[in-house]
Amino acid sequence: MTTQPYPVDHELIEAAAHVARTRCRGDNHTMAAAARAQDGRIVTAVNAYHFTGGPCAELVLIGAAAAQGVYSIDTIVAVGDRDRGVVPPCGRCRQVLLDYFPDVKVIVGDEGRVLTVLIADLLPESYVWADHQLDADNAARTPGSSPSDARAD
Repeated sequence: MTTQPYPVDHELIEAAAHVARTRCRGDNHTMAAAARAQDGRIVTAVNAYHFTGGPCAELVLIGAAAAQGVYSIDTIVAVGDRDRGVVPPCGRCRQVLLDYFPDVKVIVGDEGRVLTVLIADLLPESYVWADHQLDADNAARTPGSSPSDARAD
C-alpha cells in the first residue's frame, strides 16, 4: 500500500451514513455511497439490490454523478445500513472505480479506524482496462496483424 497518508473526509462518511439511515429501507437498498467531486460537491446514491446482481451503491453513484455533470471524483466511501459503518468496495466496484477514476481515493476501515487509500492500493497488480484497449488499437494498426488478433474481452 501507499505510504503517503491521505486525510479522512469525515464529512463524506457522514453524508453516506445519513443516506444509509434515511434512504435505505428493506432489502432493496442496504448500502449508501458518497463521493466528493473535484469541485467539492458531494454526490450520494444507494444500491439497487437484486438477486441477479443489482448494482452496488458505488456503481449507482457513478451514474448519478454523471447525471449531475460530475465526471471526476476525488474520494468515495460506502456505508452500510443499520449502522454497519464504512464498508470497503467489493471486487467488481474496485475494478470499475479503477477504470473510471484511476486516481480516486477510497475510505476503508471500521469503527475503530478508517483510512483513505488510493483505489490502486486495493487492487495490486490489477488489470487496467484502458491499457488493454490501447493494446487492441495498436494491434489493429500493426502491419501483418488483423483487428481480430487483438483480444477484446
